[in-house]
Amino acid sequence: MVKLATVNFLKAKWRLFSSAHPLAKGVIAYSIVWPTSSFMQQTLEGKKLKDYDWMRILRFGLFGGCFVAPTLYGWLRVASTMWPQTNLRIGALKAIVEQASYAPFASTSFYFGMTVLEGKGYEAAKAEVKDKFPKTVKIAIFIIPVLQTINFGLIPEPNRILFVSFCSLFWITFLAHMQKQGDKLKLEEQKSKQQLKQFQHHLALPQNESLIPKVNNAFAL
Repeated sequence: MVKLATVNFLKAKWRLFSSAHPLAKGVIAYSIVWPTSSFMQQTLEGKKLKDYDWMRILRFGLFGGCFVAPTLYGWLRVASTMWPQTNLRIGALKAIVEQASYAPFASTSFYFGMTVLEGKGYEAAKAEVKDKFPKTVKIAIFIIPVLQTINFGLIPEPNRILFVSFCSLFWITFLAHMQKQGDKLKLEEQKSKQQLKQFQHHLALPQNESLIPKVNNAFAL
């Protein structure tokens, strides 16, 4: 009985808090969802607990909670102000507008921001966006508008950021895979270049060595 009363009390307090501070609700949700997505992505790679990149998980949490949640909240507020109705037709319209405005900004910010948080610098972040943004858009255009049509058309405004955060759990897992996949390809490319240089060096070495006796003979003459 006491436990039930405590649970009901906490639920009531959470409702009051989330109603009064919807942005804080989004920050909390994204601070959990984003690192969880990174954890899921590394799990799908087959990593063991000791091999997890915990700093990467932390970076996802910081980026999701401190950047994505506020910017997404701002976009949802703007969209609700411009189109206050809640139905599928308006939801589809909002989703189309989002796909042409907020979605490119969000994808670009993700690749750029996460690369900067890794300490790789501006040029590396710009290259990351150039390499992965087009691929992401090609996939997102078939997924995000459908989810956002449901969100804008059927979900009450106070719960929209929570709905998006739940859907983001799987989408961000995909983005984490995309980002990490690119890193793997770059490492493989660097290894291939190093192996090629070593191979060329070994080929050139006998030629250089063969010049030594010729030079000595020339001086002897």
